[in-house]
Amino acid sequence: MANRPLMEKVVTAEYLRSVFDGKRVFLTGHTGFKGAWLLQILQWLGADVKGYSLAPEKNTDLYNQIYGDKRCYSSVIGDLRDLHKLQGEIVRFEPHFIFHLAAQSLVRRSYAQPADTFMVNTQGTVHVLEALRSLPEPCVAIMITTDKVYENPERGTPFAEDDKLGGHDPYSASKAAAEIAIASYSRSFFHHSSYSNHKKAVASVRAGNVIGGGDYSEDRIIPDIVRALEFGETVGLRNPASIRPWQHVLEPLGAYLMLAAKMTEYPVKYSTTFNFGPNADDMLTVEELTKIFLQRFGTGSYENLSIENAPHEAKLLLLDSNKAQSMLGWVPQMNARMAIEWTADWYANKGEGAYEKCMAQIKQYFGELS
Repeated sequence: MANRPLMEKVVTAEYLRSVFDGKRVFLTGHTGFKGAWLLQILQWLGADVKGYSLAPEKNTDLYNQIYGDKRCYSSVIGDLRDLHKLQGEIVRFEPHFIFHLAAQSLVRRSYAQPADTFMVNTQGTVHVLEALRSLPEPCVAIMITTDKVYENPERGTPFAEDDKLGGHDPYSASKAAAEIAIASYSRSFFHHSSYSNHKKAVASVRAGNVIGGGDYSEDRIIPDIVRALEFGETVGLRNPASIRPWQHVLEPLGAYLMLAAKMTEYPVKYSTTFNFGPNADDMLTVEELTKIFLQRFGTGSYENLSIENAPHEAKLLLLDSNKAQSMLGWVPQMNARMAIEWTADWYANKGEGAYEKCMAQIKQYFGELS
């Protein structure tokens, strides 16, 4: 895997290890794509991670490929909708940090299962917050939602954190509702003015369309490309002109860790909402992403599909990350092309296991190459 230079070093392994080494971290969604990457990073930093999630859906999921149970201090297969079980697992563990990633995260599935989507994404988030209230000791909680929480008229203007929340599809709306719940709990139970009493620092974070090695989800562009390549098929693009804030999975995960570390020092200052997206002028369409991936991978072809009566999906979505840049000093380290190439390299490298491939990129990203 080529050691290509990153654009700017904003957070290092040394700094993060000083914060997370020996700490207890409760991670929801640890069996998912982003969760499996974050689990590996946290273990590498020396944290004791207790995961809480549904079981992986497929044997090929990244969590299984990296032997995720070995990366956890404890792995609990559980449902966010079960408040009693979730609360018990959190309270008994007494975490220093909570990263809430678990979600029903697929837009098209949300049309087929809208009630479950709202129950998991909205009520499940409330259950995490309710468990947080029960903790007697200080805790930093990073609540992960999505860039799709904004009411999107698709005018091409990047969304800032105080823009209107909304959502056309059940997934987007359920995540916007989760943001409202987070804000309500923050004001009602974790208010800045009474931090010395409750000792809880809570932030919500919104990131774009993440890509990276090991994603085998349905209805996502990179997994769709990889599946087509595996079967020698032409890649079919549903929405070739759609623009997304593409970013490598390590970008938001690094940002979440950086924010959590800052919150241990200044819990009141950083208990707010942040966007973590690529630069607004770093825009690529689905078709452009596909071309770059196939070129880097070294084979494959694509075609644009014409699909009638397809469920609504936003064609244009951009984030304004100026708040993260000004308050945290966070900036993207990769442009979209580099993110796509790193992803293609992961899938193209058949000589190493998934864990080894992930760790090589993690070490490169955080500046700790062997």
